[in-house]
Parts: sequence; C-alpha cells; structure tokens
Amino acid sequence: MKKQFFVLFICLFLIIMSACGNKTGNQANKGNGSSDKTLVLAAYGGSYEKKIKEAVIPKFEKKYGVKVKYITGSSVDTLSKLQAQKAHPQIDVAFLDDGPQAQAKAFGLLAPLDEKVVTNLENLYDIAKDEDNIGVGFGIISTGLAYNKETFQKNGWEPLKSWNDLADPKFKGNLVLPSIANTYGVHLLIMAAKANGGSEENIVPGFEALKKIAKNAVTFDKTADVSNYFLQGQTVASAWGSSRVYTLQDTGFPIEYVIPEEGAIALMSTISVVKNAPNNDLAQKFVNFVLSEEVQKDFAEALFDGPVNKNVKLEGDITKKVPYGQAEIDKLIKVNWKLVNEKRAEWTERANKEIEISH
Repeated sequence: MKKQFFVLFICLFLIIMSACGNKTGNQANKGNGSSDKTLVLAAYGGSYEKKIKEAVIPKFEKKYGVKVKYITGSSVDTLSKLQAQKAHPQIDVAFLDDGPQAQAKAFGLLAPLDEKVVTNLENLYDIAKDEDNIGVGFGIISTGLAYNKETFQKNGWEPLKSWNDLADPKFKGNLVLPSIANTYGVHLLIMAAKANGGSEENIVPGFEALKKIAKNAVTFDKTADVSNYFLQGQTVASAWGSSRVYTLQDTGFPIEYVIPEEGAIALMSTISVVKNAPNNDLAQKFVNFVLSEEVQKDFAEALFDGPVNKNVKLEGDITKKVPYGQAEIDKLIKVNWKLVNEKRAEWTERANKEIEISH
C-alpha cells in the first residue's frame, strides 16, 4: 500500500513540475515577443508581391514575433473580398488603388488609423492623407503613355506626345488598352476627356475620343498588367503606370514612358486597416511599418513608387522615374474619386456597350 502511495505521489509531482515548466516556457516566449497570431494581408501581385514577401514581411515578422499571410489579388479582387466578408472579416490589411479604396471607405469596410500607433502619419505629404484617417497612401506613381521605342524607331514614328496620339490610324491592330474595369482604364477615359475639352464632370468627350482610339485596339486588358502584350509584340503602345513601365524597362525591354502634354494622372497605392479586423493592433503597426523611411525608400528603388514620407532621401536616376518631392507631386492631376465612383457603374456599362464589346 505504501509502495502504491509512493508511486502515485511521484506521478503527481512530475505532472505539477511539467505544468510549471510549460508555464515558464510560455512566459519566456511572451518575453521574446513571439505570438501565435497571423496577420492577413490582401495585396497586389507581380513585383509588389515579390518585394513585400522578400523585404517587408520577414522584417515585420521578426520585429513583432508574428506570422503574415499574403493573399494576392487586384484592387477589384480585394474590394470584392472585403464586401463578401463584411460581417466576418478575415483580412486585416488591404492594399488598394486610390479609386477602389475610396469605394471601400464609402461602403464602410475600413477602420480609422490610430495616430498613436501609426506615428509616421505626421511625416507624410498631404496628398497621401485621408481627411478622416481611413487608410493612407503609401506610394505614388503617374498614369501616362508607354511605347515600344525600338518599334517606333524602326517605323520612323515620332514618340508619343498626346493622349490623342493613340487614335492615329498607323496603330490599327497594334494596341492593347486598359479596360475600364481597372484603374488605368478609368484614367484613360478621364484623360481622353480632358484632352478634348471635357473632365470628370463632362465625360462625353472622353467616350467620343475612346471610340476613335478603340478602332486601333486588339483587345482591352482587365488585369492592369500589359507587360506580356508588349513582350509578345501584341501592342506597341498603351496607357499604363510609370512604375510598371520602369519595372519592365529594367529587364532590358525597350519601353519608354511619356507624360503627355495634357498631363498625367496621380495614382496612389493605399494601405488600410479593415474594419473589425481580427488583428487590429497588429494591422495598425503594419501600416506604420510600411510608412517608415526604410520601407518607403526600398519601395521607391525597387518598385518605382514615389515615396510619400517626406523624410525619404533619393539620389541618382531614380529621382527621374518616380514622383519625388512636393514640386513633382503638384504637377500630377488628381482624380475626383467621389464623383468618379458615383458615375463608375454608368461609365462601365456604357464602355462595355459602346467601346469594349467588340474586343
């Protein structure tokens, strides 16, 4: 009997000591800042995904002892996910172009930023800030014209100068244009209007101009990435973002970027905390991390995103390829996204019926 009691006592003692050891281990883990939390990002694909996964996520995971999950998708894809998950959000941080971001804000899908956590807000250019602190711009590029320099030289064509140049009959069967389904397509419509006496408020001249341009189009691209069309020789010119053009140029492809005489549109890439996000505190910290001088400079040099943090210092050729500094930012045309989003469904329906339907 005494022997059985002794064995039972030893077992209980070992169980208690094991529990204490686990508790000590857990406390040690917490002391090192580790966590079982997973921050979920919904963000762009392509070069953005590569850079964020290689240079941003590992540093953030190490700093805060968490894991980060990356969900790839266009701005339209991400907006659709946020709408579908509104009652039970599964995404913490959303990367969106400024147009879809304005829609997400209007739909009540995004949360305000906490200025006590997102301390880098005070270091930003005004163009990056939202008046209600719901989301923030993290990189600025311009939407202008891109063309294959080698093809133009072989044919003796002059470089593109105007948005209306896309309507030149010599380009028939040699253009791939952005669909109105993506931001570049909306920008093309707006600038086609502005180049012909119109505006967001008077978009009719834009549709009339696009009808002429569309005669040269092989197709209208919905992905916002026309690089393959350039590489395969299916397009010699298009309306596209400066960062995309310079990224392709960096591979050795003979593509050139032009700011037309009528101007180029500012395209802001934004980052927002999702309303009722599972990990709001971590999401706020991630936004602040992306706005830091280190990450901002990294994005500029690797992705050709103009920095929104005023403290970032750039040197050399990169300063000519990104909107850098207040003076350059002020030259860009700002879109009235509130008005555009009110009209976007109407414009999309009209574009599909009158312009893109035959492509």
